[in-house]
Amino acid sequence: MSTLWSPLVRELEPYTPGEQPQIDGLIKLNTNESPYPPSPRVHSLMTTDAIAKLRLYPDPNSKKLKQTIANYYGVKPTQVFVGNGSDEILALVFMAFFQQDKPLLFPDITYSFYKVYCQLFRIDYETIPLTKDFTIDFADYQKPNGGIIFPNPNAPTAIGKSLAEIEKFLQINSQSAVVVDEAYVDFGAETACKLIDQYSNLLIIQTLSKSRSLAGMRVGLAIGNEQLIEALDRVKNSFNSYPLDRLAEAAAIAAFEDEEYFQECTNQIISTRDWTISELETLGFTVLPSQANFVFVKPNFTDAITLARQLRENKILVRHFNSPRIVDFLRITIGTPDEMQQVINTIKTLK
Repeated sequence: MSTLWSPLVRELEPYTPGEQPQIDGLIKLNTNESPYPPSPRVHSLMTTDAIAKLRLYPDPNSKKLKQTIANYYGVKPTQVFVGNGSDEILALVFMAFFQQDKPLLFPDITYSFYKVYCQLFRIDYETIPLTKDFTIDFADYQKPNGGIIFPNPNAPTAIGKSLAEIEKFLQINSQSAVVVDEAYVDFGAETACKLIDQYSNLLIIQTLSKSRSLAGMRVGLAIGNEQLIEALDRVKNSFNSYPLDRLAEAAAIAAFEDEEYFQECTNQIISTRDWTISELETLGFTVLPSQANFVFVKPNFTDAITLARQLRENKILVRHFNSPRIVDFLRITIGTPDEMQQVINTIKTLK
């Protein structure tokens, strides 16, 4: 630990991303990436002209992409914000809205970056326990707060909340920002974007890393009231005025424009997920209801960490979280049908 480090850096416990192995032949089901390539329209972007233009700065406002997103969701471009992946947008959100006198509220089992950002930006927070069945109970959030954030569906549990439940909660909590992190919404949940005109404190965050197969491009978006978007722009332009490069913006536009391919891929993932759940339950696993591109499962014949190790020995990589309430569970990303068949076949040999 360097003496040059600031006290804040010494205190930080950074987020630990899922392993990105440098091993050939692994079935990689640990970071919720899409098993399918991006839209074929993305493939045609790497032209000589596009590469030549990389010497120029991109549009700092990403106007074409914002218009594309606005058209897609039926909102105004002024209600759209884009950034270098949803994680960057989350960081800007924590700076813009959550540095308050009252604590930020979020689930005790959720995306672990939330705690990291609270550390980094010196934000007071309180975690609200999920219920015994690992669901969010909005009644537990009806207390003084400096903001609320939760994923829908939640991660790593994969369980979502209905739009009606979210709206009912927004009617009660109107004095602080409510941020819904919709990284996995396209796999079975319902986006809350249609509520932004009714609730000025609601902000939706999405990513193109999962359902649109662009994890390597780093594109995220936020949709909300113009005043919320203005706050994000103020923070962004005080930090990084050119967040999206030219190729990332072009790829994102192409991904949104190819609706047929998007639906084909998400439907295939949902179908494969449902088949996988059925197979795992037949093998005696406890499987939480999933509206995401992953399943959260508890094996019945061994402990979770042992099964994760055994699967890795068979070149299958899944995610284990060493946290008290979920130490007995594994998160398994949904791959192709052939990959998931191999997962099931391997588990059968381990029982």
